[in-house]
Amino acid sequence: MRIIAGTHRGTHLAELGQGDEAAHLRPTSDRVRESLFNVLQGGRYGDPLRGARVLDLFAGTGALGLEALSRGAAHVAFVDNGRVAQNLIRANIAKLRRQKDTTLITTSVMAIPPASAACNLVFLDPPYGAGMGIGALEVALQQGWIAPDALIVWEETRGQIAPAGFTVADQRRYGETWVTLMRRNQAG
Repeated sequence: MRIIAGTHRGTHLAELGQGDEAAHLRPTSDRVRESLFNVLQGGRYGDPLRGARVLDLFAGTGALGLEALSRGAAHVAFVDNGRVAQNLIRANIAKLRRQKDTTLITTSVMAIPPASAACNLVFLDPPYGAGMGIGALEVALQQGWIAPDALIVWEETRGQIAPAGFTVADQRRYGETWVTLMRRNQAG
């Protein structure tokens, strides 16, 4: 697993070690990440990365948020309550020397604290099939993490229907993975 493009292009990230299988992490593959970021930077959504504040929910290894930093995001808040995931995120942040541009929130996504600033790009990669995406999105919204008109990137085993206050902008399938892009409605 590596950073695909930007200032950290080609940097290999820390991955699961021997004995970490019980953590049940499922990092987004390089192929899916590359395709996703090509869509994000293809012009249809403006420039959602340059200077962006990013929220990476169920962050796992942190690869999505770190890819965003490499491509010009200003700050990423990673949220994961798993110890293995937290250690991987810390290791990857240190490897890229991006401590000043990141925050690691070591709690359940469902218990995320209030935001100090809203984010305009949100990665949502819940455990597949666990039905946690809608609840996580609602909690992040209630806690002030999602800016009006924010772009949400939701990775799951099937395309998602936008909850109230959001509109589906696009859906794409990459093998077993579906990526649904949503916008938070301007009115909130």
